[in-house]
Amino acid sequence: MSENAPVERDVDRPSPAEAGAMPQEDDVAAIDRLRGLCDDMRQELAKVIIGQDEVIEKLLICIFARGHALLMGVPGLAKTLLIHSLGDLMSLDFSRIQFTPDLMPSDITGTDILQETDQPGRRAFEFEKGPIFANIVLADEINRTPPKTQAALLQAMQENEVSAGSHKFELDQPFFVLATQNPIEQEGTYPLPEAQLDRFMFLIHVDYPTEAEEGRIARETTAGERPELAKIIDGQQVIEFQNVVRRVPVPDHVYDYIVALVRTSRPSLPDAPDWIKNWVMWGAGPRAVQYLVLGARARAVLRGNYLVQVDDVDAVAEPVLSHRILTNFHAESEGVSSRDIIQRIMAETRKD
Repeated sequence: MSENAPVERDVDRPSPAEAGAMPQEDDVAAIDRLRGLCDDMRQELAKVIIGQDEVIEKLLICIFARGHALLMGVPGLAKTLLIHSLGDLMSLDFSRIQFTPDLMPSDITGTDILQETDQPGRRAFEFEKGPIFANIVLADEINRTPPKTQAALLQAMQENEVSAGSHKFELDQPFFVLATQNPIEQEGTYPLPEAQLDRFMFLIHVDYPTEAEEGRIARETTAGERPELAKIIDGQQVIEFQNVVRRVPVPDHVYDYIVALVRTSRPSLPDAPDWIKNWVMWGAGPRAVQYLVLGARARAVLRGNYLVQVDDVDAVAEPVLSHRILTNFHAESEGVSSRDIIQRIMAETRKD
């Protein structure tokens, strides 16, 4: 490699000096400012969302790491309300796509429409942009539409552009998709294939509220109108903070820990543990390494830290890896989930 060859800083290690150094003074001030803004966003969300603190933090991490998130949970857990409310906090274009079995790809990307021109009697096709042309896209119940329509959204997520017929459009930045999905065992769903799930940085499991939280839901959400939420942040600020996140230093031992986590999940490697070979059909790929680094950076920033630590990696390991580790029949028969495997991988990797 020549000295002037470009280096992908998200996955390549910094020099020892970079890894141990504090961020630049401007970045330190930006990190402090972002932490304050995120606290303000949490306070605003608390007006309409009761509990789900961990889910909110993961969504914020995903946004400032420049990723997309998929929320998994049974109906009625306020997944859609949470994403819609998050959009209300940002001065960004927001659109919602309700996925249904009859939704077509053109309903997402847009289509050519025959329009009258300035010349009498002449018509021409004009492209009408679809709801994908927004900064925040809520893909509601994404697994209720067939794979062909899912693919239209996932292509835009991967390439940050839309191809429709002879047209190709770059999507405005920032751009992120926050999707909701019902459990695949429910009727009338089309589960996303693993290759398409890989487009999502995080798979966030939304659980039932606690008893105390459910009591508050009963008392506080059944009377009066939904309060208006204040605008906290705009698009240019989001982009600036996303760039700051990517400059947060990562020590070498944290890079080593991340690589070890991902490689341990692969049963095809000769040195894979026997229990991995017995339970895992397919392990996480290199994209998991990138997302673990970015997620850990964003989590450190949201906590007001200026250097990534192993605890930051552990906090994002489950949402990054749970949909990238495919278990086999042996694991299913023994009641072992990908989340169980991730916890064991982290415990054994830390011991090493």
